[in-house]
Amino acid sequence: MAPRLALATCAEVADLDPEGKLLLAACREAGIEAEPAIWDDGGADWDGFDLVLIRSTWDYKDKPAEFRAWTERIGPRLRNGPGIVAWNISKHYLQVLAGWGFPVVPTSFLEPGACHEEIAGMLPGSGQYVVKPAVSAGSTDTARYAAAEPGDRERALGHVSTLLGNGRTVMVQPFLASVETEAETAVILLGGEPAHAIRKGPLLEIGQGLEQGLFREEEISLRQAHADELRLAQAIVERFSAEVAAPLYARVDMLRDDAGAPTVLELELIEPSLMLDHSPSSVTRIVELLLAELGAGTR
Repeated sequence: MAPRLALATCAEVADLDPEGKLLLAACREAGIEAEPAIWDDGGADWDGFDLVLIRSTWDYKDKPAEFRAWTERIGPRLRNGPGIVAWNISKHYLQVLAGWGFPVVPTSFLEPGACHEEIAGMLPGSGQYVVKPAVSAGSTDTARYAAAEPGDRERALGHVSTLLGNGRTVMVQPFLASVETEAETAVILLGGEPAHAIRKGPLLEIGQGLEQGLFREEEISLRQAHADELRLAQAIVERFSAEVAAPLYARVDMLRDDAGAPTVLELELIEPSLMLDHSPSSVTRIVELLLAELGAGTR
């Protein structure tokens, strides 16, 4: 019998996004019996799959405890695995990366229950900054503010208070100017090796409303990553593999800091878009990795 693979998605994109459909077709062409499956569908027969690959499960941010319980239910057949999901689901992991010695965008966290003085003291008094929840995806519930912009501090205070009131941890980061000149570089690694890189154009503007959908639309194009970006991305994944577990896929999003050095914005290990439509060779590579795992047996 052909090995069975589930591409886990959410109800809003039950038939997968374009990247997922591309991967689905490639898997089937390679002889894998692949199909999309909604991660929180109580009627899904997860025991019938040899491997479950997390893809467009973008609503997990709204029910992270339920999502983590689902990953534990799938267990060792899940990629990336439950332990990786647990480590990566909150952006508190940025503190771990910084502790490992990697350059990370400076980040402050505020937990639910914080008093007004703590909230007010968290917001910068100068420059521009970004407020977002620590468990998030697709730049939802994320906004950019300017300390000098009239009314922005009140809007930021309201944003923070709303997130905290909903039981969500809040994070604040400085807005790095390089996002508007060089944009973000995202290095995609498959099997621990850099596969390709993309350019992510600026997303956030002053005064922009919060994204209400699954994700904010991005301006994406293929990019040749610089050597220092590739070194940083691979070093992070190697250290993570040694400390936690080796991920099948990873995406390292980075920006240039004010000194021009690459600094980590996010390490995406759960459901990142891998921009496979920009790199046919990466589609081939991930199918090869899946075939190797299925051939080795995952049950």
